[in-house]
Amino acid sequence: MSEPTRIPAPDGVAAAAQYSHVVMGTGRFVAVAGQLPLDEHRRLVGEGDPQAQARQVFENLRRCLAAAGATFDDVVKLTYFVTDMAHMPAIRAARTAHIPDDRLPAASAVQVAALIHPDFLMEIEAFAVLSE
Repeated sequence: MSEPTRIPAPDGVAAAAQYSHVVMGTGRFVAVAGQLPLDEHRRLVGEGDPQAQARQVFENLRRCLAAAGATFDDVVKLTYFVTDMAHMPAIRAARTAHIPDDRLPAASAVQVAALIHPDFLMEIEAFAVLSE
């Protein structure tokens, strides 16, 4: 299986903190829709608790990736949509539980005014590439 190539700091670009600037892969592309802090019964996990919500979102991402035959090792891009940037440490902690620092994907973090439900603090989407 061909591993994605990660470039945390291309020449002339400031070194990335907590992500890779470029991730290249070859093979089958997998897009995982933005995941929310809901359990399998559509119940909110962690009302008002960014740590609990981040853990649930990453568990949902893991399950979605597995359904496509992928793992977090195949993830090349994460996009974080947060209602408050103060939730990023909780998201990073949950991410670290699934993705080691030497395998960080490209990433974007966007603060949004609101998500689909007022109790959701975050939504995270993933893109992965599986070798053929």
